[in-house]
Amino acid sequence: MLRKRLTGLFVLALLFAACGTKQSKENNNQTLDSADQATPSSGKQLKNILFFGTSLTAGYGLDPTEAYPTLIQNRIDSLKMPYKVINGGLSGETSAAGKNRISWLLKQPVDVFVLELGANDGLRGLPVAQTAKNLQNIIDSVKIKYPNVKMVMAGMQVPPNMGAKYAQDFKNIFPTLAKKNNMALVPFLLDKVGGIPKLNQEDGIHPTAEGDKILAENVWVILKDILKEK
Repeated sequence: MLRKRLTGLFVLALLFAACGTKQSKENNNQTLDSADQATPSSGKQLKNILFFGTSLTAGYGLDPTEAYPTLIQNRIDSLKMPYKVINGGLSGETSAAGKNRISWLLKQPVDVFVLELGANDGLRGLPVAQTAKNLQNIIDSVKIKYPNVKMVMAGMQVPPNMGAKYAQDFKNIFPTLAKKNNMALVPFLLDKVGGIPKLNQEDGIHPTAEGDKILAENVWVILKDILKEK
């Protein structure tokens, strides 16, 4: 079981490293416009949940309706909760690139912020300290712009091919930052999906539609209580 999981994670490393950025500023414009215009039938402005992350958040290889942020929007709608999900995922995104991109997405109001970044850093063997610094910079940017924002950290892991110490240090980034910044923590976004062939696409890396349903549940377990508080 462990060997299969590690093998899956190692294959994941290869594709993440190869995935390039495929979304443009025009896509971001469309995201901003759709969020700004969204209101419930009562006319009350919806609160925005920004998912900021990599191809996992973008829904690589899936129809947009199958990406886990959209599945969470469906759950929110079924419960008649006043929230609008904004998918700010971008394939190939590193923490450094995310640090430069976040200001654009903060042009719209953000009430809940879900951070899923860092995996591509780890899979490229970038220094853990630098990844942590970049993620903290992103968190700070969001807090400065929206002091009352509620925040969620999505944890990630890397295979041990960089060495056991690096893998452990990388894994520790997420709970450490979550605790420091009073963020809710999803311990491992790919829990129950990573390394399981039937839940991943033909590349053996990115989740299938069924896999993304599990990702949505992994996040929803943590997110639902935050939405009730707002």
